[in-house]
Amino acid sequence: MTASSRESRAMVDLVLKFVSSCRASGMRISTSEVLDCVRHLERVDCTREDEFRAALRANFAKSVRELAHFDRLYRLFFHEFRLDAADVEAAGRFADQIGDLARRLAPEAAPEAEYRAVVDFLAGDPQSLLRALHRIRTESDASPQTVKFNLAPLEGRLKLLMQILRVGDVAQALIKDEKLDLDAEDRRALAAHVGERLDRARALLMFEPLPNADGIRKNGDAGERLKQLGEKPFSSFTPRETEEMREAIGGLVRKLKNITSRRFAVRNRGALDVKKTLRAAARYNGVPLDLKYRRKALRKGRIVTLCDVSGSVWSAARFMLNLLYSLQDCFDRVHSFVFVDRLTEVTEIFDTHEVNEAIGRVLGKAGVGFNATTDYGEMFRHFKRGYMEILTKKTTLIVIGDARSNYLSPEDAILGEMRDRCRRVIWLNPEPEAIWGTADSEIYTYAPWCHEVRPCRNLNQLIRFIEELVL
Repeated sequence: MTASSRESRAMVDLVLKFVSSCRASGMRISTSEVLDCVRHLERVDCTREDEFRAALRANFAKSVRELAHFDRLYRLFFHEFRLDAADVEAAGRFADQIGDLARRLAPEAAPEAEYRAVVDFLAGDPQSLLRALHRIRTESDASPQTVKFNLAPLEGRLKLLMQILRVGDVAQALIKDEKLDLDAEDRRALAAHVGERLDRARALLMFEPLPNADGIRKNGDAGERLKQLGEKPFSSFTPRETEEMREAIGGLVRKLKNITSRRFAVRNRGALDVKKTLRAAARYNGVPLDLKYRRKALRKGRIVTLCDVSGSVWSAARFMLNLLYSLQDCFDRVHSFVFVDRLTEVTEIFDTHEVNEAIGRVLGKAGVGFNATTDYGEMFRHFKRGYMEILTKKTTLIVIGDARSNYLSPEDAILGEMRDRCRRVIWLNPEPEAIWGTADSEIYTYAPWCHEVRPCRNLNQLIRFIEELVL
């Protein structure tokens, strides 16, 4: 087996283990979705976590509720357990020995549940340990506030810790047993692997998430900090970073509003009226101190935005709604819509509320079917029935979404009709370009009807787009 094939196999095993954890936690993930995900991963750089995570998220999280659940499981599996392809590959190298070791670790009599959970974790199955930790933390949450400690029910944690130590002692003794068919080097490698796995179990047991830990500011230049965050995908932002980005976008909106106000104030003067200027100069001995301009009609540019707020792009939705809000502040006429399957117009909300309140109202709006199945075709049909007349040759149409329509009819011909009525059609996609067009993505079906299709996955890309459009 080549190194490349071993890495591929390790990655597939890793994904399968994650899927098993998701299924055990109540998420419905079909075999076809797993296969789609594996094909996606072949087209992305899996060494970049943002691309790896986006591929898993696009295939496994199908609603807002599942998205939040997916994020928790992802963090637990890949960060708290710290599982990766290298870990899976190492386990595969000693698969037979680890399996034999696990069987020999389990006594004939029914072992304690915690002991069995540690043995399963050592063997590569985290399910039982997940349940044990969940039970401990649930008990902690249910305890009266006055008797809570940082280590939460101490008895439960100590019991599990004792079983981890017990499994470690027995495992290392068995590895030294000459009956195990391994040379000295492999024996040392297996012992190191077992020790690493048990260290991870112990670290996870002692891990206690601190509220608002991500809110601690680091020293350093604020501009450099924003520059770094600007390249970070929307999907990987912490709550504190989200707040920082919201402030940055707010500052951008204010800047653009001031620039456009000054620019259009000058432009709306029109061309210099020479005759009127010369007549006015007569009062100043022929010196043209009072310049006269021909009146110019006000700018009539229009923007229509259609923003996907479904589960697959939920992490980017708040930032995209900031985009809608900024456009509404910088153009004369803007119509803003959000959708999952059917359109909901939010123009009035943006017109009458401050940006954060407006976005909060949109995301909590009862008229938005957040639990519905994403259906771009139905969205376009809905637009054609009720809103086609707002498109004119002065309209720029902006569609924001991943174009994933659950294999339903894309109705791209309607987008073609909309293009014929518009000055320009722009599609912003928050997904990595490497997975465009995979599985249920219809982005390349829609692309021929667009003047421009561009990625918009981070703040820098979002800001560049706004500046290009407005300035």
